[in-house]
Amino acid sequence: MTISVIIPTVNEDAIISERIYFIREHGGSTVVEIIVCDGDSDDETVMRAEKAGARIIRCAERNRALQMNAGAEHAKADVLYFVHADTQLNSSFVTDISGALTNGFVSGCYRYVFDSEKLMLKVNAWFTRFDLMFCRGGDQTLFVKKEVFRALNGFNESFVIMEDYEFLKRVQQQASFLIIPKYVIVSSRKYNDNSWLRVQFSNLVAFSMYRFKMSPKKIKIAYKKMLNYRHDGICN
Repeated sequence: MTISVIIPTVNEDAIISERIYFIREHGGSTVVEIIVCDGDSDDETVMRAEKAGARIIRCAERNRALQMNAGAEHAKADVLYFVHADTQLNSSFVTDISGALTNGFVSGCYRYVFDSEKLMLKVNAWFTRFDLMFCRGGDQTLFVKKEVFRALNGFNESFVIMEDYEFLKRVQQQASFLIIPKYVIVSSRKYNDNSWLRVQFSNLVAFSMYRFKMSPKKIKIAYKKMLNYRHDGICN
């Protein structure tokens, strides 16, 4: 088994080096490359990622689905591991993924905890142990065998928001999926910029619009009106 770690970025120069060094330290020879797919950052993300040892793919559009597909297209390994820049991985991710594959799972994610002691965020995180789509998301990271990813035609690039939900729905319908009973650490920065209730309400509205098959562009417009947030995407 070999792993290509794929990280979509937009203006993550404050944390990208730390993430890459962590992956290199704990990935060993199994992680054959770390691919940073940058969506036209206007800070030092690319420079710092390259200096830390990542392979850079520059994308003209800030579209996480497009960015992750670009990384997958150039990946060398037989397993793709999609990671958000603001998610701290579990140090045992290589053995965890290997164990999942050995047990017949071709894709999966982790539970998560927030980098916060706030009670309501602990409640949110507790639910990620259950197989509920509303509790899923890219923050939990995603591993998938490359052959499966390609058979599913990757992420749908028309989903300018909620691309993770759309792909997870397809992969869970057609392949074996494991929620690894360990945790990654997710940034609480969106909750710090907004109230817990405001974030939960906004996520519920966006998810409901998605369930009613409304246009991803309309969902994104509505979501951006409800929250102060930094990135193009939706997080739990």
